[in-house]
Amino acid sequence: MPHAVDRAAVQTGAQRLVAERFRPLDGMRVGLVTNHTARVDTADGGSAHLIDRMHAAPNVIVGALFGPEHGIRGDAEAGAGVSGGVDATTGAPVYSLYGRSKKPTPRQLRGLDALVFDMQDVGARFYTYVSTMGYAMQAAADAGIPFVVLDRPNPIGDRAEGWLMEPAHESFVGLYPIPVTHGLTVGELARMIVGEKMLPGLDGLDLRVVEMTGYRRGMPWEETGLAWVPPSPNVPDIETARVYPGTALFEGTTASEGRGTRVPFTTVGAPWVDADALAADLTAAGLAGVRFEPARFTPVDLPGQATNPKWEGEEIGGVRLVVTDPAAFRPVATGVAVVAAVTRQPGAPADVFKTDWLAKLAGTDRLGRMLRDGVAPAAIVATWDDETAAFALAAEPYRLYP
Repeated sequence: MPHAVDRAAVQTGAQRLVAERFRPLDGMRVGLVTNHTARVDTADGGSAHLIDRMHAAPNVIVGALFGPEHGIRGDAEAGAGVSGGVDATTGAPVYSLYGRSKKPTPRQLRGLDALVFDMQDVGARFYTYVSTMGYAMQAAADAGIPFVVLDRPNPIGDRAEGWLMEPAHESFVGLYPIPVTHGLTVGELARMIVGEKMLPGLDGLDLRVVEMTGYRRGMPWEETGLAWVPPSPNVPDIETARVYPGTALFEGTTASEGRGTRVPFTTVGAPWVDADALAADLTAAGLAGVRFEPARFTPVDLPGQATNPKWEGEEIGGVRLVVTDPAAFRPVATGVAVVAAVTRQPGAPADVFKTDWLAKLAGTDRLGRMLRDGVAPAAIVATWDDETAAFALAAEPYRLYP
């Protein structure tokens, strides 16, 4: 007699598709935009990749696979080109969406009946998976085939923070006029992209979202019952995902965002930082839901995770962020405060900001200007309040979960 299998509290869109024996895709030859995070449960209590479950199904054919930044298997570094090939299991061609082309071509979509998207996002505008989704949506619309999003949780909650991306700073790390954290699942975001006309060429798109069951808005990741599969090499756990939307702003500076260590983004610093003084200053700021610990670390080359990290081989001072209350924690507001504290420490160089990149990450050049002008972090944060309030109101019709 088979043993009982514990099931997650949340059933993802992919899991529902498997449970329904792929009936929504019945008879279709599909292209799958996916990566290693597209895991589904198996009857024996284990897990398998959606590609393999789909390939084993008698009523659907895997016709093509499309890989985002970090690749189908998730082992490419941030920013590294991703190559294509042929999938050994299905025999389907694998096309890179993070190389010379970031959008499926008409030739690659030829003969497909639908394009399916399934990968775990982290809820930050500049995490490139949602940009890949937008370009794939355009390609599906151009080809006249449905675009099917298999929904997954937003692991960092439902709070919107940060400025809306301004058109002048549009890039692959900021494709939509949304805040740094949007508080939506990928399915909800896809609906909003279409409904609010955030990208051209989507008027005729047949968008379908396979919704989750058991999910409620803002649900802590730990309560979903889902295993955390690192969506990229430098987001190894949920703790990192929670701080990432704020401490990733360090990529727009010459200070370290922790790449080259086993604790990227949760640990930040620079050679000019007095770790104890920085931790004390940030603790005194009274930021909600987070504790700051002094840290000293030496970035090193980590193949597959961080090549030539900032300050490689040099011991530097900084802080470790420990989230104590995820519901109260505000990652972007905290990130602004930490960037301000580090870049205003005695000894910080005049060229500490990478102006263009910081503007792309923030979605505006206002952050860089205010940091250089010495504006208090709380005053900086207040400048996006009206924008996030307007965004949250506009997003309401596209929400799928209570």
